[in-house]
Amino acid sequence: MQRIRLRYTKRGRLRFTSHRDFQRAFERALRRSEVPMAYSAGFTPHPKVSYANAAPTGTGSEAEFLEIALTEARDPDTLRELLNESLPDGLDITDAVEARTSGLADRLTASVWEMRLDGVTVEDTAKAVTAFMGAETVEVQRRAKNGMRTFDARAAVADLQALDPLADRPGDKPCAILRLVVRHVTPAVRPDDVLSGLRVVADLAPPVPAAVTRLAQGLFDEESGTVTDPLAPDREAAPTASSVVAPAAVATAPEGAGSA
Repeated sequence: MQRIRLRYTKRGRLRFTSHRDFQRAFERALRRSEVPMAYSAGFTPHPKVSYANAAPTGTGSEAEFLEIALTEARDPDTLRELLNESLPDGLDITDAVEARTSGLADRLTASVWEMRLDGVTVEDTAKAVTAFMGAETVEVQRRAKNGMRTFDARAAVADLQALDPLADRPGDKPCAILRLVVRHVTPAVRPDDVLSGLRVVADLAPPVPAAVTRLAQGLFDEESGTVTDPLAPDREAAPTASSVVAPAAVATAPEGAGSA
C-alpha cells in the first residue's frame, strides 16, 4: 500500500466551504481521476483519507494537509495534476510527496496566520499588539457546544506583528495586516480568539470582519521561532538516484572484475 501526502489550498470564495464540503469535492475528484484508492473494511467501506487539522470555515488557507492510501503505486506529481483537473478553482493541490516517515499530524504543531483589518490603522494595531504580547494572560470567551467557554488566548501566541497593507492592494481607507504564529494547543486558539484578545487589552475592534488566511502549518522551531515544512522529512527520506542505481551496478559486475 502506497501513502501519498498532499498539501492543498482554500482560496477566494471557497474559503467559505465547510470541511465536509471539501471532503465531498475531494472524494469526487478521486473517482474522476480514477485513483486506485484503498478502502476501509466493514459494511460501509470508504476511501482511506486522513485529514489533518482543517482550517475553520470562512478562513482561507495556503497550507492544508491530508494523506491518502493507494492500492497501486502512482507518481505523486502526476497524481497532483490529475486531481487538480477535477477540483474546482480555489481548492488546489500544491504539493504531493510519498509518505516515507510517520507522524504527519505530530509535525503540525503551529500555524502562521494573516488577518487583514480594514478600517483600522497600523499605529492602533501596533499599540494593541504591544499590549497583548506584554500581558501574562488574556482571557477570552467563545461559544462552544456546552455554552460559553473562557480560556487564555495569550499563551498559544508565539509571535504577533502589525504590518502595513500589501503594496498590490492600495486604498484610501486605513488598513492593517496582523501576522501571527499560533501554537496548536488544547483548547485550540483560533485567529478570531486573538482578535477578541486585542479587543480585551486595547479595545481594538475592526468595523468589518477580518479576512483570515493560514499561510503555513508545520513543526514550530523554538530556537528560530519559525514554522517548518511538514513534508520536508518525506522528501529527505526519498532514495537518491545514486542509491537506486548502485545496487544494479554491483549485481551486473562480472566475477573477478576487482582482482588483479
